[in-house]
Amino acid sequence: MTETRFWLIRHALVEENARAVLYGVLDVPLCETTLLSQAPMYRALAARLPQPATWYVTPLSRTRRTAEAIFRAGYPTQELGVEPDLIEQALGEWQGLPHADLPARLTQPAHAFWPLSGNEVPPSGESMAQVITRVGAAMEQLASAHPAQDVVIVSHGGAIRAAVAHALGIGPDNALHLSVQNLGLTRLERQPEGWRVVCVNELPGY
Repeated sequence: MTETRFWLIRHALVEENARAVLYGVLDVPLCETTLLSQAPMYRALAARLPQPATWYVTPLSRTRRTAEAIFRAGYPTQELGVEPDLIEQALGEWQGLPHADLPARLTQPAHAFWPLSGNEVPPSGESMAQVITRVGAAMEQLASAHPAQDVVIVSHGGAIRAAVAHALGIGPDNALHLSVQNLGLTRLERQPEGWRVVCVNELPGY
């Protein structure tokens, strides 16, 4: 095999108070109750993911804690590389805002499935279009660094949508139509001929 095989997992559900606001790249905690109740999903991921593999997380603790939960569920503990360019969309001055306060600040109509349109740039933040550029470059670099290997990445909903958008060559508003659930698994392959999308949002245990 010559392709690099990527296994992207969205981090576990964050705690309730964080879900009430736009948290973006804030380092919010995970929901401890859900960590316990979703134990079968972690076991399913531990059994599903390839061995051996190189693992990456982002600088935010919710991705590292999710990876550690998969290890506790039966996957052999791995060294976790940190890839900053696979972090969530930065919402700048809008981070921490209650969801209800956002519409009055938008300069473009909201997306049907996301609070912001794909080209909306929050003050001191980044648009989804910029996230696709950032994440796409990181995925290309990782593919070059790990030829013909399996790479597991615990990341964020926005970054995983961006990775799929890069693979498919679609724009930011189209990318926001993708559903990426917590603990959902998305598989991409970087082949010599280009990118291939194997699956999006496979839910463990279902």
